[in-house]
This record gives sequence, C-alpha cells and structure tokens, in this order.
Amino acid sequence: MKTRSYSSILVTTLSALAIPLSGAAAHEHHHYKLIDLGTFGGPTSYFSNGFDGILNNSGTAVGWADTPMPDPHPASCVNPDCFVAHAFQSRNGVLADLGALPGGGSSQAVMVSTNGLVAGVSQIAEIDPSLPGGPAEVRAVLWRNGVAIDLGVLPQGGFDTLAFAVNSRGQVVGWGLDAITDPFSLQAPGFFTTQTRAFLWEGGVMHDLGTLGGADAAAALVNEQGQIVGISYTNSSPNLVTGVPTVDPFLWENGTMVDLGTLGGTSGSPSALNNRGEVVGQSNLAGDLTSHPFLWTKTGGMQDLGTLGGNNGLTNWINDAGAIAGKADLPGPLPQNHDAVLWRHGSMIDLGTLPGDSCSNAYYVNSRGQVLGTSESRDLCLLPTGEHAFLWEGGGPMVDLNSLIAPRSTLELTFAFAINDSGEIVGTGVPSGCTPSNIDFCGHAYRLIPCDENHPDLEGCDYSPLKVSPIAASRATETAPQQQLTSRQISRIR
Repeated sequence: MKTRSYSSILVTTLSALAIPLSGAAAHEHHHYKLIDLGTFGGPTSYFSNGFDGILNNSGTAVGWADTPMPDPHPASCVNPDCFVAHAFQSRNGVLADLGALPGGGSSQAVMVSTNGLVAGVSQIAEIDPSLPGGPAEVRAVLWRNGVAIDLGVLPQGGFDTLAFAVNSRGQVVGWGLDAITDPFSLQAPGFFTTQTRAFLWEGGVMHDLGTLGGADAAAALVNEQGQIVGISYTNSSPNLVTGVPTVDPFLWENGTMVDLGTLGGTSGSPSALNNRGEVVGQSNLAGDLTSHPFLWTKTGGMQDLGTLGGNNGLTNWINDAGAIAGKADLPGPLPQNHDAVLWRHGSMIDLGTLPGDSCSNAYYVNSRGQVLGTSESRDLCLLPTGEHAFLWEGGGPMVDLNSLIAPRSTLELTFAFAINDSGEIVGTGVPSGCTPSNIDFCGHAYRLIPCDENHPDLEGCDYSPLKVSPIAASRATETAPQQQLTSRQISRIR
C-alpha cells in the first residue's frame, strides 16, 4: 500500500551459523475478534505504512478513509483511487472523522502519540502554483482533542508542509517546501522544484532545523526526549549513480544536527527511532548498487545488520528494548526472495514464510516481542502489496492471522502493520471481490482484539486456545553476524 513517500533503505551482508528454531510441538495462540473499520462512504480506508505510531497503547488508531466524493484534482490525486479521503481516529472499532482544514478536501492522519495527539496533513483551499497540474496546497496538521490546528508554512515561506510524527509533548516534525528553486528537491526531484526543509513545530512556532551542508533536509520521527531523525543532503553535487547529491541520515538534538553517515554509499535514511535514541534504517553500500539495514547508537555508531546472504535488506521498526523488525534478501539469482527478520541480542532471526509463500517482511515488534508483517507468494514478492498477514510470537512459528479470526470473516487480512503492548493489532485487508494487488483501490483498515485475559467478556470473542502446527517455521533460523559491510537508498512510503 503506497501513499506519499519519504526516505530510503540500508542493507548488509554477514556470514552466519544457522540454528533451527522450530520444535515438534504445536504453538498455542489466542483467537482474535476482527473489526472491519470500513470507510466514510467511499471504497477504501488506509493506514500509513510508515509504522511510526499508527496505534498507541491506549488503543487509539489513526489513518484515513475515502468519502464518496471524487477528488477535484484528478491530475494529482491524494490517493490512488482518486476519492476525497478524511483523516480518522478510531477507538473501540468506531471511526471518528477528523475532517480537513477549512476549504480543504482530503486529509491524512499518520501518527498518534501516547497521549492521543495526532499528526498528519490536510489540503487547504489554495492552489499550489509551484506544482504541475495545480493541486491544492497541503498543510501540516496537529489534531488535539479532535480539533485541527494548521501548523502553517516554513519561516522563510513556501507553499506546502507535511507532518509525519508527534510526541506527547506536542512537538511535531516533518518537512516543507520553501520558495527557493532547487533542481534536486529532496522529495520527488523533478516533480517538486523548490527546496525541501526539515521542521520542528512546538509552542505554536515552526522552526527550520537546517541541513548537513546541502540545500535540503526532511524530518521523519521524534521521540519522547525530543530527539529527531531524518535525512539531509550533505552537499550540492549530484552523484553518478543516484543522480542527486549525497543524502545522509541525521539525528537532531538540542539544536545540533549530527550526520549519522552511511555504510559506504552516497544514500541512507532512518526508518525508526526509539526512546533510547537508537536509530535504524538502511544505507547504500559503496557503488550505490546494493543497500543494507543499519543500527546506529551513540556508543557504537552505524553498524551493518547484515542480510540472509542476499544483496539487500531493510529495517521497519525498533522497540525500546532494541529489538528490530525488517526483511533481508536470501541468496539466489535476481530478483532475490526476502524473508522477514527479527534482530535482537546481537542475533538475526530469520522468521521464514508461511507455507507455500516465497517472501515475507516484518513491520513491527512490540515490547512483548510479538512481530507482525506480511507473507507473499512469488508473483507478489516484488510488488508493493501484501498477501497473508502474519503474527510471530513466543519463538514462532509464524502464523497466518486469517487462521486466528472467525471463519468467513468480512476481510482477508493481507497486511499487519502495528501491535501495541496489549496485543491489539491494526492493518489492512481486502473484502470479497478485491484482490491483494488492488488493496489501494478497495482495501479496508481493520483492528484485531485478542480474546485473552486482558480483554474479558468481549462480545463475539472465542476464548478457547488455538494450536498451530510448527510446519510454518520450517525455514526459520537464527544467525550470528560475524562481519558487516555497507549500503543503498530505496523509497519508503509514509
């Protein structure tokens, strides 16, 4: 599922000792109650697949859903299906329409803080004169108690701003476009024609965070300590392979932007930041032809997390205990298959795939070590879509979430994006007649509530235990990295 994009990817190689994880006994799971969150009258509802905080531990989830109105700017639709969509907030399975800024059409909510503040974007009534097709201008938005606050534009002016993250202190970060012409605008060069600048909004004021030496930067994440990560050009000279200047991930703290470097290439970006200030992402290796996942810490710097013997890999999430979810390529001819991976305690765990599938990707790991993602058949491995949402917990095996909900449910669960510490899950799936590859045009957001001791007396819950065969873990192995290399850039959608 794709929307507007931000960022890049890192990859790594390792030599390893494989240790089988699967045992002979079946693993016991809870059943889940499925809530199809539906839409606002249109065909599709969405969650951001930036996974930065679309579900908090209080059970509030945020995303956006179609209305029945066609997008009035068909040359530059906000969503792939070209319907006007509104940001939503959901708790207890009910969608609350957060609306849009005055005069605006579509809006998107992309993150909710621990105390319920919501960050996102909204169109406004003005037409953006800097973009082809004359789409509506967009503004970064903070929703507080359901009320939309327009965060405005950059201090130096410009037309568009987008918010990507918010913490419980009300600090909002994102990026905006100023009015200075730039042939290498960091977001979609060639489409955007002005400089991209990272911002921090707090106390009613938007601050430009500066750059690492080039003209452009973008902020993506902020933690509870106010540390910010993003990407920035380090110079203004385009590189031969990428065609743009060198772009490095940064950590901004107490007014200072620190260059996190790369794994040898000219492009890298962060994908997640925890409350200990640990950063994960992906970076090109020397030559910019392959990309590896990385972990950056203040004491250890940037470390190559390795792959499963293939060329590329990426990270999607790091929890506060330092467990990392992502995927890594397997050896073989191009295009290579990839498996979902969990990095923890210095080891890489290959989570394998569901039976019959060729690829998988882990999106999230919570504080209890529960991992979510998608597993896919070979024909969907290279497409930006999922096929079978999975849960991995207690050492495995990976289990298809569709086997843990009531038979003949309204949705086939294809993506599982986030799981909170109560075990509640959000993702997207497809109703009858909608194929996984068409999820952007007819898919629905969903919520799963575990039928367990923390959610007693829930109507429609099956509280009987469910045993799952260990055959799904037949390819799962644990590896210990022995060396680390370098990386490459790839886009990640917000």
